[in-house]
Amino acid sequence: MTVNESNVFLDQLLSQTRMPAPILQMARDWTASRKHWAGPLAVDSPTDLAGLIDHTLLKPVAKPSDIERLCSEAATHRFKSVCVNPCHVGRAAASLKDHGVLVCTVIGFPLGATTPSAKAFETSEAIASGATEIDMVINQGAVLAGDWDMVRRDIDAVVRASSGLTVKVIIETCNLNEEAKIGACLASCLSGASFVKTSTGFGADGATEHDISLMRAVVGGGLSVKASGGIRTTADALKMVAAGANRIGASASVAIIGA
Repeated sequence: MTVNESNVFLDQLLSQTRMPAPILQMARDWTASRKHWAGPLAVDSPTDLAGLIDHTLLKPVAKPSDIERLCSEAATHRFKSVCVNPCHVGRAAASLKDHGVLVCTVIGFPLGATTPSAKAFETSEAIASGATEIDMVINQGAVLAGDWDMVRRDIDAVVRASSGLTVKVIIETCNLNEEAKIGACLASCLSGASFVKTSTGFGADGATEHDISLMRAVVGGGLSVKASGGIRTTADALKMVAAGANRIGASASVAIIGA
């Protein structure tokens, strides 16, 4: 999708009658404040990708020594953040103090099927432990049921609990059809999120260029887009950036930057 095609996407969507009325209404509401997208970020070399990468370790078997290694790599290569499970946030925050690397954690992970209040509590606890960015998993069942009030309440609960910190909404694209992806992105936009994100990395598939282009077309320049899941090489990462991503979630970060 070209930059121009991306910027007129919602206008074209609003001319369609096949979309459910609630999605069309969210599109109208978002169009009123949607910013145009200026185009993909310029990346001149693999090392330029470091500042876009959330260096990630979300395996349930990760040990404290694994988290220390992750943080050491992030500090050495100047990755944007480390992304760890909530139980490791305190350790990561202490390890990265004064290194300029953010500490990201995941909420309602990996299913997104907890309640808004549970996600809000988890968010508050993570921030108290030192988290500076929040990646929450959307309620996928509510998305597929078209219960947009529930979807927005869920996101809003985390945004409120985050007290102004960056909130990324993982929509788990592999589980959604096109209509649901559009609706999930619009709900994220209207609920105060900072990013939409493709995947947990625990689903059947990860980020695709098509999904990144679609998500960027919906959010425009008003939100950021994070590609995650299955990104293992420099070429993978560059394709995602060209499609509209401005953050990359990866565990193969060191290989991606060619270090």
